[in-house]
Amino acid sequence: MPCKMRTGAAPTDKEGYLLNLGDWNEEVARQIARTHKLRLDRRHWEVLQLVRAFYQRHELSPTMRPLVKQVRETLGEEKGSSLYLHQLFPGNPAKLAAKIAGLPRPTNCL
Repeated sequence: MPCKMRTGAAPTDKEGYLLNLGDWNEEVARQIARTHKLRLDRRHWEVLQLVRAFYQRHELSPTMRPLVKQVRETLGEEKGSSLYLHQLFPGNPAKLAAKIAGLPRPTNCL
């Protein structure tokens, strides 16, 4: 059953993923990030843009392994590691990055 984000910005599912991908914009991303106590900076936006591009190409949100590979290939070895992504998106980086990017939950993420 749909629910509203606390901000009232866009309807989400019970886990906080947007129900309508078209509702996403940068302000919605900031609001979702704030609910996870994150303040987005340039490094976050780099990854969020990659996650959204991956979704556009494959019509699915990347799980951790493809996300690390994409970051490594695009942003370089120093950023292409699970440690780097965990620093930016604590917990489960693939799930959190997808959520903030306004995308569906990655299918293999618990």
